[in-house]
Amino acid sequence: MILVTGGARSGKSSYAERLLAEQCEQVLYIATAQVTDEEMAARIEQHKQARPAHWRTWEGHQDLGLVIRQHRQPQEGVILECVTTLIANLLFDLSGGIPPEELDFALLEVLIHHQLDDFIDASLMCPMPVYLVTNELGMGITPENRLARHFVDIAGRANQKLARAAKEVWLMVSGIGVKVK
Repeated sequence: MILVTGGARSGKSSYAERLLAEQCEQVLYIATAQVTDEEMAARIEQHKQARPAHWRTWEGHQDLGLVIRQHRQPQEGVILECVTTLIANLLFDLSGGIPPEELDFALLEVLIHHQLDDFIDASLMCPMPVYLVTNELGMGITPENRLARHFVDIAGRANQKLARAAKEVWLMVSGIGVKVK
């Protein structure tokens, strides 16, 4: 399992895709983004057009350990793009529309980490490379609202967990990959 992290537009996705393409011709691309408006639809389409047409795509954000175990073909490497979006989607799903000021973020984080633990287990058992793309959110200012603060905290702790489990960790800075682990 290889983690590629960095800020927005740092080149994380293209770097992870390039590293994986050097190792595997066949790839299962797990895309966690959801179309929420026209701008997001355009971003998703841009990502689709940028990757090789023969790569298979699985779109979703739940039970991704199961996806690796049951949907990955024998010779396919895996890329998950992106962990931060995965966490945001799970947080939204699990909150059930409850206002942020009423949410039990500790419980939500436990539930999210159950999903991540299963994904980590499946990734570590996978005989082919598994690349994870995530955003490094901890380098900015502390957000002013409760939901954003908890999101940054949950994502930061998730990234730490993933980095501990990963064989390699890359930090992207202005399109340059710096090996951290």
